[in-house]
Amino acid sequence: MKHYLLPMLFCVCMFSCKKDSSPAPEPEFFVNEDPATFAEIGTIDIGDVGAAEITAFDPATNRLFVVNNGTVNKIDVVDFKDPSKMTVVNSISMAPYGGAVNSLSVFDGKVAAAIEATDKQANGKVAVFKTDDLSEVKVISVGALPDMITYSPDGKYILTANEGEPNTTYTNDPAGSVSIISVADNYSVTTVDFSAFAGQKADLMSKGFRIFGVGNDFVKDIEPEYITISADSKTAWVTLQENNGIAKIDIAAKSITNIFPLGFKDYNVDGNEIDPSDKDDKFAPAKWPVKGIYMPDAIAVLEQGGVPYLFTANEGDSREYTALTEVKRVKDITLDATAFPTAATLRGDAQLGRLNITTTLGDANGDGKFEALYSLGARSFSVWNGNTGTQVFDSKNELDAKVYAAGNYDDGRSDDKSVEPEGITVGKIGNKNVAFVGMERADAVAVYDVTDPTKPSFLQLLKCGDAPEGVLIIPAKNSPTKKSLLVVSSENDGVIKVYTPNTI
Repeated sequence: MKHYLLPMLFCVCMFSCKKDSSPAPEPEFFVNEDPATFAEIGTIDIGDVGAAEITAFDPATNRLFVVNNGTVNKIDVVDFKDPSKMTVVNSISMAPYGGAVNSLSVFDGKVAAAIEATDKQANGKVAVFKTDDLSEVKVISVGALPDMITYSPDGKYILTANEGEPNTTYTNDPAGSVSIISVADNYSVTTVDFSAFAGQKADLMSKGFRIFGVGNDFVKDIEPEYITISADSKTAWVTLQENNGIAKIDIAAKSITNIFPLGFKDYNVDGNEIDPSDKDDKFAPAKWPVKGIYMPDAIAVLEQGGVPYLFTANEGDSREYTALTEVKRVKDITLDATAFPTAATLRGDAQLGRLNITTTLGDANGDGKFEALYSLGARSFSVWNGNTGTQVFDSKNELDAKVYAAGNYDDGRSDDKSVEPEGITVGKIGNKNVAFVGMERADAVAVYDVTDPTKPSFLQLLKCGDAPEGVLIIPAKNSPTKKSLLVVSSENDGVIKVYTPNTI
């Protein structure tokens, strides 16, 4: 018995020794931070209008890469080792690649740029550069007007939302599309459009999806805006801003699997009150017989309990071309007397007269008299179930109210889209999930605790530069300060501001 037991004990010993000698897994990096205490620690001005639209951070080099379409189209490179003392150390010219650079994304020592063609209706490019020596890695052709770019979390894919805007006469209107680039496969690209859903046009439009360009061409009329990707890098969601929808994409299959119409917001119910006049010199929210069209710009995903929650900044956007102008003020249209018995009063400047509405909705019978009014955007951020497209939360009129309380409300925008939520991002700060909502017309960022994504709660409002476009979280584990950082870049003044929270 002992003869057999000794070898067995020896094997157990060997197994135990091997197990114990293995390196222990690295503990998760954690800093206990209070997300209600973000404060500015650094600022840099890199130009004027068109500068500092979007930023991307590379932790390997501690560099911040910044879209700058000010005087020339370029990517500025900012030394970010000390966020309180940022300096521009280099730049990458976009002249060899086309026109303006619209978006940036960083992964594993490489920065990918979405670049529109000089002729905006022609195919754009993605250019990939090393973050250390800025040398070119690869140039890939994508769809027309790539407006946003992102790496998948695992770095295996690069996706671009190709807006495909028409020229001003609508004689050249490229298809809106999404390009899916396989990094490991020598950056091979597949560009997909929405033609597979053309047969669903009537059903989608009945649920609030918008097809209204010249010719009402389904494929050409869809305009992808912004992308977010699941943590497992398998699924992407893309906002279709002008169309008032979100598309869902199977990345590996390189196919669009769903389009979610977003419907409309009712400004005539409690909590959704708006101020529709820019001529009353005050913030006077009230209920009005008007619908808002969500039309989200930026989108972010937070996965919890098996559900992907999609956070959208409901900016709104109009089509203003020589061949198509969709917006008019209420006082410049005819209201249906049955639907609006007090039409004469409503059309006054003190009530709805100044409000900009779309003329593509509301006149169902085509008699020139509007039975319903639809304004652009929703003056809010929303949360949607990414599996079903169902709305689970909307901030109602809280952004307006918080901005007004802080003394930042611009009544000159009441008639249009108010504070215009444009940028949004979600990340972990301390032990809480937090959303940051950039508002273009309030020059501010709202901070929300979204630990329960169905019940976001307001934490604070941060003043920033003029017209914030990019809202970027740098996690503490990647940060040069080893604390979480919020980077806000503003397109109207070229100002980048950096904020950090207090530790607990």
